[in-house]
Amino acid sequence: MDKLKQAGLFGDGLVKINGSLVKRYNGCLALLGVSASKLSTFSIDANGWSPEIAEEKDNNFYLNIGEANANAIIISPQQEGKPVFMPYHSFDRNLMDAVFAAYRKQIKDITKDSAIVVQLDQNIDAYYEAFDLLNYNKIAISFQLLGDLQEKQKEQNDLIKLFEEGNNFINREIHQKLIDSANKYGDLRHRKLKLTDLSLAITSFYTKAFGGVFVLRDFIKPILVFESKETFNQAIKNTTYDVLLFHIEHEELLATLKRDIITEINYLKAAKTARYERIKKHLFSTYLSKTAHSICDILNSKLLFKKYLNELPVAAQKQIMCVEIYNQKKAVENNLVPENMIEPFYIKALQEPHSSLQPENQEIIWQLLTKVMPADPVHLYWYDKEKFYKQFALWDDSYKDWAIDCILEELKNETP
Repeated sequence: MDKLKQAGLFGDGLVKINGSLVKRYNGCLALLGVSASKLSTFSIDANGWSPEIAEEKDNNFYLNIGEANANAIIISPQQEGKPVFMPYHSFDRNLMDAVFAAYRKQIKDITKDSAIVVQLDQNIDAYYEAFDLLNYNKIAISFQLLGDLQEKQKEQNDLIKLFEEGNNFINREIHQKLIDSANKYGDLRHRKLKLTDLSLAITSFYTKAFGGVFVLRDFIKPILVFESKETFNQAIKNTTYDVLLFHIEHEELLATLKRDIITEINYLKAAKTARYERIKKHLFSTYLSKTAHSICDILNSKLLFKKYLNELPVAAQKQIMCVEIYNQKKAVENNLVPENMIEPFYIKALQEPHSSLQPENQEIIWQLLTKVMPADPVHLYWYDKEKFYKQFALWDDSYKDWAIDCILEELKNETP
């Protein structure tokens, strides 16, 4: 991971936690029924998730209460706008953005001396089968303050009201209770501590529950796409629900998405994009071994690319360049069938969300397509960071350099 850290692509968006904040964080873990961390310093993302604590506990989802209910911890206003490194649902980042947008001032006030546990509840205690995900259409966001600060504020205000009644200003017992409360919690009278529950609608989404499931609900029929073959095999036995079921490796999946105008593919348009070049070079790199030049140099140089391409068997050259060959022939032969000339690798890798989809649906379809064919290192980094980090550890060092260069170049131009 050192290369990623040096490039600012891992850990750069995390908030450092130390000193008294560690105690507060452990207090929040206690509220969730999670054992305290023994670390004296660590870092957290927008959700309050810490890679160091996840490693310590050997559990990436230590903030969750089962699969159905996720939680977050806000311990610093600096978490606003930070990335979510280990989302359990595809909408986790959007939820935290909504929380900060609604309660920016309150969060700044509360985190002076307390912290907030954010509970994400869709009114389902637990998932029992994958079809329970179809009921996940609205999520309630509730808040619990460390030390019950809201309750202490109410108690303090009630004491003040009692103190001001009649001759209670000379009541030593009430006076002492006020002093004790002020000494312990400070003057809470004018603090912005009230956080009313939020409710947000959920449409299509991805969740890691049941081994990973995409729930697509804004189309002709609801679609469930499973990453786990075991969960898929259990789901197809259920005939109660009018829903399309696919395993992510099914060939019929992409055909259905295209038929229902969820995805599209235009080979002429695609061949002019940086994404196509990255996908082509990724495929090309799988043929490179024992080269006189580094993979990074070969992929970044047109001359070296041509040199090593021409050293490959003709069949391999045609496989790598089949999209360009198809586009050239298509210019003079209108009746060409793409599937007869273009490799299945490209047919999967060059799919994209249909242009008619709403941005939030395009985002979830990009995530699905990236899982179907993780051939573009940039999209893998954007849409499936967990898999990207695992793959990165296995890549050739020179390929790592090329992938980092591609990501940094795209980050200059756009934000996914």
